[in-house]
Amino acid sequence: MTASTGGPPEMSGVSAVSTASGASQRPAPARFAEHEVKALLREWGVAVPRGTTAASPAEVAAAARGLTPPLVLKAHGPGLVHKSDAGAVRLGLSGPAEAASAAAEMLAGLVSRGITPDGFLVEEQAAPGVELIVGVVRDPGFGPVLLAGLGGVWTEVMRDTALCLCPASEADARRMLASLRGAPLLHGHRGRPAVDSEALVGLLLAIGGAGGVWERLDLGEFELNPVIATEEGVVAVDARYLPGTAEPTGPGPETPGQHGSGQDFTALFEPRAVAVVGASASRPNFGNMFLEFYKATGVPLVAVHPEADEINGVPTVPTLAEADADYALVAVPADRCAKVVRHAKGLSFVQVMSGGFGEAGAAGLEAELVRAAREAGARLLGPNCMGVYSPRGGQTFIGGEPGPPGHVALISQSGGLAGEVVRVGERRGLAFSRVATVGNSADVTPAELLGWLGGDEHTSVVGMYLEDPRDGRALFEALMSVRGRLPVVLLVGGRSGQGRRAAASHTGGMVGDGRVWRALADQTGAVLVGSQDDLIGALSFFQSHASRIAPPAGAVADTAREPWTGRGEDGLPSVLVIGPSGGASVLAADVLDAAELVLAALPDETRDVLKALGAGAAGTSPANPLEVPVGPRGRPELVREVIGAIVARRPYPDVVAHVNVQSFFTFGTSADPLYAYAHNLARAQRDLPGTRITLVTRNGECAPPGVEDEVRAIAAGAGIPVYRSMEAAAVAVAAAARFIRGA
Repeated sequence: MTASTGGPPEMSGVSAVSTASGASQRPAPARFAEHEVKALLREWGVAVPRGTTAASPAEVAAAARGLTPPLVLKAHGPGLVHKSDAGAVRLGLSGPAEAASAAAEMLAGLVSRGITPDGFLVEEQAAPGVELIVGVVRDPGFGPVLLAGLGGVWTEVMRDTALCLCPASEADARRMLASLRGAPLLHGHRGRPAVDSEALVGLLLAIGGAGGVWERLDLGEFELNPVIATEEGVVAVDARYLPGTAEPTGPGPETPGQHGSGQDFTALFEPRAVAVVGASASRPNFGNMFLEFYKATGVPLVAVHPEADEINGVPTVPTLAEADADYALVAVPADRCAKVVRHAKGLSFVQVMSGGFGEAGAAGLEAELVRAAREAGARLLGPNCMGVYSPRGGQTFIGGEPGPPGHVALISQSGGLAGEVVRVGERRGLAFSRVATVGNSADVTPAELLGWLGGDEHTSVVGMYLEDPRDGRALFEALMSVRGRLPVVLLVGGRSGQGRRAAASHTGGMVGDGRVWRALADQTGAVLVGSQDDLIGALSFFQSHASRIAPPAGAVADTAREPWTGRGEDGLPSVLVIGPSGGASVLAADVLDAAELVLAALPDETRDVLKALGAGAAGTSPANPLEVPVGPRGRPELVREVIGAIVARRPYPDVVAHVNVQSFFTFGTSADPLYAYAHNLARAQRDLPGTRITLVTRNGECAPPGVEDEVRAIAAGAGIPVYRSMEAAAVAVAAAARFIRGA
């Protein structure tokens, strides 16, 4: 049974804490004793054991009268953050007398260690159950983060926890609990009853949900460990609260995003004209390079120079004040940038390419630059960024002819990486709508841009490369605003190198950069990838299958005549794999399993039709992965017939076809059989608009020059993405599955 939430009058007299709005009922103390935290929890509807306090061992027996044994004794005071480690906890005491004796022994032991407690807490011991940890810590980037997992003695040993940014929804709470490795303990294990899961979800929402404890605290770190869960409810048997010292997250008067989320960024990507500041009339520099870049796009262009009449054939004006443009690129030394930007009155956007600001420790110089932009009434992109790329609007920071306009957007804190993604991506068939590099994000933030892209008719998927969220709370809100309707693929740099050094609580110690980003992705439906290649691959998949990124419709009955959801028995998204090699297909199964995809078995009714078509290894029953002969001696139309036959009976949402390109050239030099295979795969995709087909061209480097490009072009014509490895394809297929699952 769980303990009563009632308590003796000795537990009263707790100082109030700051409210979410920042107003305080009474000043928050430097620390809270456990009984004070529990008094607050009781007020907020969280079950805690009945208990009382005593100032000395001599007072313990009298204070404990009226409590039902067994009892728990704890000391509290400075230096007793982790009580168990200090020997400041005793369990299973038979009554008030034994509690008083234990208090005397405890006091002697603590004093011998140089610790003088303020007093003692005596409580009724909660019934045994599953021990959990529930806590909230303020992350420097994202603000309050809720944590839940196995607690008690298992907290640091198992480190089996899940995270969620506050406020958590009921769905978030259930997802957190389901994701724990120890989740079976909650549902009953080895004859033990299941815990009250609804009470546990309720506790998570009471702590981290809308209107929860996290909004009522001047939050530094808050932890309940352990929380004991039984079939009758949950009770917090230990509680710790450390008021915050960090500044609140979110934009302030001198922080990014001061213009709010209603900014129209059209002129950033499609300016009427562009002004370039910093080009030299005598010695070519970055400014001159950008003049040449812009001349290639044909956008109306003006250079800013105090003396020259023209630079590289581009007319000049003496300052930005005379520039009739929407957008200015500034490439002058950092200490001159603010003076230049103050003249930008009438311009919508000013991009500062120059470095040497906050990233170099010159925070004051960066603040001066932001003030200069505000005085001019212009939005500032950067500093320390390469600028904008938009083939549709003539914007560029890359030399050469712009690629075709498309529907893929990219927001990047790194200009160099953005350039690589654009050029490599275009080589692989990506077509970009809007690309913005944001550098230090001193004014325009990734969150603002993402919010605007959510309503952009030219954008169907967004990639983001981030190292510092700058305003993590705003990013969270922007991702939530596009959830389920705009795929977002996140690549985050530095996740493994910046673990939080949390001090007092287990909660803080288990909230680190990488885990928070994963929680952000899980909660918002964004897709988190681990490399630049995976970012390009996922964007390619979303571009190719833009009209097919939806849960499978018109489910066909399987052998049990139940609607099939497109998932395997364990609920994971299902994939049909077709290829010529048993060994390669076995490896493919391993790769897909690692990507949390499942190869659901083929329905029994496909056996005869596949046998008639000649699919499957001789002497075996058709299986998934399915062997389909391909190559110079095979029927190229067989792959189309097989896919059609299977999907007609079981609508797999994804089909991955893989071929060994090298095998097409083992006995000849003609690429025609490979092209015929690609054409048949393309026809299958056109015939099956509700199915996403992906092609993997293994060993493509063995083909003559130009062959892979032609295969890619044939596939692209039908909206089929092409990958050179099963690993890359698995990441992309899983990315779409995660987006659909989180929609």
